[in-house]
Amino acid sequence: MIRQMDRILGGLWGLLIGDALGVPYEFNDPSDLPPKDKIEFNPPDGFVRSHRGVLPGTWSDDGAQALCLLDSLLECKTMDIHNFASKLLAWYENGLWAVDNKVFDVGNQTAASLREYKNGMPPNKSGFIIPDGKGNGSLMRVLPLALWHKGDNEELVYFAHLQSLVTHGHEINQVCCALYCLWAKGMMNDLLVDEAYKGAVKELREIYRKDSQYYNELEYCLRPDDEPFGKGGGYVVDSFRSVRMVLNNEDSYEAVVKAAVSLGHDTDTTAAIAGGLAGIAYGFDSMPDRWVASLRGREELHTLINGLLLHHGVI
Repeated sequence: MIRQMDRILGGLWGLLIGDALGVPYEFNDPSDLPPKDKIEFNPPDGFVRSHRGVLPGTWSDDGAQALCLLDSLLECKTMDIHNFASKLLAWYENGLWAVDNKVFDVGNQTAASLREYKNGMPPNKSGFIIPDGKGNGSLMRVLPLALWHKGDNEELVYFAHLQSLVTHGHEINQVCCALYCLWAKGMMNDLLVDEAYKGAVKELREIYRKDSQYYNELEYCLRPDDEPFGKGGGYVVDSFRSVRMVLNNEDSYEAVVKAAVSLGHDTDTTAAIAGGLAGIAYGFDSMPDRWVASLRGREELHTLINGLLLHHGVI
């Protein structure tokens, strides 16, 4: 049995390491990537890395925004959308929780939403600035909510929706975040990957029974019972399906994140989302020591990690 502390640490480190692993390969077609066994923080000789000014082992916007969420949850002891939005803006403008305080990768919808928030739009409205925006920018950061949360499932779903509204307001973004959090919570409670997923789908259907819009997005857009197939793209449904696919097909943390990167395209985000869940599933102790030791910015995590573990009473 994997200890709760090992699952908590696995989730957080798993997201950050997956993100950092994917950074140098972003925007490439899968056919242009190295073989899986050569995918590392530092790509093999001859591969032209993306974000060439960024040192190997650096997490991107995915990790920084996730840490902003965790920071806000620990500070406010609840999901406070105003506090969270202010931290996202501090990341965007000043590099809060970015490695070396340098922001090098920002999604168009996230940038537009945060500019609107800065100009006075309420944070529960700013994520609708692109009404049909369905990117993965809120799914990539939501895992700390599931790692922190101790309330009932309806509250977890509500909070998952709330954090999404700041930058990605469309219902399908909220639905994907909610299902992901319930899935993570199931694994935190020692369920296997597929068992936890099926339980999360069943629970979310019950929660959405009284809201036809969310229910329809779940059933007819995300289609959670379909066999998962994804291409590693930036569309939130494709991201979710890609993550489910690699988790179903692989049996270790390292194999999951390398398979996520091998899909190409939005490599850092796919590997961050998949890596967080794989970290919960297999635990922190399953992660390669070379990646843990080489993750840049890890020294800055101690306060957040200790706060999260104290919150759960495991230290």
